[in-house]
Amino acid sequence: MALPARDHRISLADAAALTKSYRAAKASEEKAGAFHRDQVLELLNQPGCVGLRIYHGHQADGKPALLLTGIDKGDKDLTGTILERHFPCPPYCDPDSSLNG
Repeated sequence: MALPARDHRISLADAAALTKSYRAAKASEEKAGAFHRDQVLELLNQPGCVGLRIYHGHQADGKPALLLTGIDKGDKDLTGTILERHFPCPPYCDPDSSLNG
């Protein structure tokens, strides 16, 4: 099924509320993950890629894993480039960000 049209943008205040709620639930010590731009662009520039999907997983040691894959117009995963091995926050965080507050 193709993804329906949607505006994914939200305000900083709404985003900060969501991350605060996540931290309060103590779902994980890890708050976020960062990826290098060039590799994200490689994923997005795959032929037929119209979007990005994020899968949640666990490493063998139990730590969170974030897996990024492109998706095509039929909502199928593009598996030519899959990203993981993110930089976890902490320690790779913006201490001044409202999202990290």
